[in-house]
Amino acid sequence: MGRFVLLANLCVYLVACVATQPTSSNLAAGNASGDATPSFQAPIDLIPTATGSHAWEISTQNSRAQAYFDQGMQLRWAYNMEEAARSMAEARRIDTDCAMCYWGEAFALGSFLNGGMSVEKSRYARAAIENAVELADSATPVERDLIMAALSRYPVDYEPANRRVVDEAFAAQMADVYEKYPGHHEVATVYAVALFMLEERRGFRDIDDPSVVHLLDVLTGVLDEDIAHPGACHLYIHATESTRDPDRALACAEHLSDAIPVASHIQHMPSHTWNEVGMWRRSVEANLLARRSDIMAAENLGFSYAPAHNLHMLLFAASMDGQSAIAMQAGRDYTRVTGGNTMYELLTLLRFGRFEEILEVTSRPSDDIAGGYWDFAQGYASLREGDLQAAEEHLESVQALAENSNATFRVHSAEQLMGLSAALLEGEIMRARGDTEGAIDAFRRAAELDDAQFYDEPEPIPYAARHWLGAALIEAGRYAEAEREYRTELQDHPHNVWSLMGLKVALDAQGKTDAGVNEDLASSTARVDLWIPDSRF
Repeated sequence: MGRFVLLANLCVYLVACVATQPTSSNLAAGNASGDATPSFQAPIDLIPTATGSHAWEISTQNSRAQAYFDQGMQLRWAYNMEEAARSMAEARRIDTDCAMCYWGEAFALGSFLNGGMSVEKSRYARAAIENAVELADSATPVERDLIMAALSRYPVDYEPANRRVVDEAFAAQMADVYEKYPGHHEVATVYAVALFMLEERRGFRDIDDPSVVHLLDVLTGVLDEDIAHPGACHLYIHATESTRDPDRALACAEHLSDAIPVASHIQHMPSHTWNEVGMWRRSVEANLLARRSDIMAAENLGFSYAPAHNLHMLLFAASMDGQSAIAMQAGRDYTRVTGGNTMYELLTLLRFGRFEEILEVTSRPSDDIAGGYWDFAQGYASLREGDLQAAEEHLESVQALAENSNATFRVHSAEQLMGLSAALLEGEIMRARGDTEGAIDAFRRAAELDDAQFYDEPEPIPYAARHWLGAALIEAGRYAEAEREYRTELQDHPHNVWSLMGLKVALDAQGKTDAGVNEDLASSTARVDLWIPDSRF
């Protein structure tokens, strides 16, 4: 019950050091250039209210060093890589004989799914693992094996361009450690990290691929006994989200957020699963919690990671769920967090038909993608407000970007994103001129571009092109075709209110009744906070 009270309270959201030098000679050598100590070595507080109960007991007699090590590991699993390294540095400063504290520092400085190890960090990581090797005689056998396996991950004179060779060597070393200690959850999770580094990070994943099967087996071995393990569950969600079976991660998604209660990326991560299966309410709740953690981190009460990404996921899920107030506020917050990128402020306003407010955003961003979405939204709003000439002028700008810009947003090209937007705006202009068939053709082009999008979570736009195509087909009296398009769209975004509303209209027009659709619609519109007469405004 407390969780829901918290979420209710979050609705208020709608309205509203001196660095220390490394103590060991090896770590000092890592900073041989004589520059100021880097941020990932700076002191950090223990924040036990932010971290969870997950612990990994290591060879240290100092309880404070143990606490910092546990905080460091939890933050490593939460992708707060810099804070993890800082926590580990504090642990080895407190206990200079703690081999695993040095291992943990190196582990936090190494590559992870969202980024590679830099040359600067590699020097500190190498120094840390060398210290761990020097102290390994006082460690347990499993700790010694982990330390020796990590040597290959931090070579002298590391070159980021040669990372694949390093990743393969580390995975091979960790395979031996895993075989030796198959029931050790932390060993298994570190091994899974090594395996995942050999997989393509982006795109759809074949769940029957032998390497993916092995990765999932390693993670399942942990989760079968500890469903809330923050590292294993985090990786399992990423490993399954882009497969045909994202629901495999539902069980651990239920528990992950509480594992590290004020680390925003961990609060956010279950939504990668919930979006894929259409559990939009749960995704909204998860990202409200992530937003809370991002805000608390500014007061040193928690840990923040990728706040703009958390807001993007929040506005996407809220848009699909028909929660306009949350979606539009998240869009405005995205503008602030990103220093003026208005694209999601405008796209959420467009999604919910707030055309006068779009026209009030008069400053066009200079970036091609954000600027292109400004043109798209301004053109669309101008059309809805009766200014066809302005809509046509903005369409020309969007089309020019689709044809000429080399810009990207995340993994998406301007050609694809602006091409889709131009097709939607062109279709609406044709509708305004009475050319329904031309509009339908334009919306089909937009749907084809939508289908061709590279897998990303969340997708770059908080709506689907078929929401426009289905609506145009209904206007043309082609109800059976509209039904097919909405059913196709629901396979991509299950339970979204826009496709369900359009599907219900298309079925009613044919004199058809589908009890499953009626039930789904009733459940999915429970949180809608405005009247949705159509699948697009």
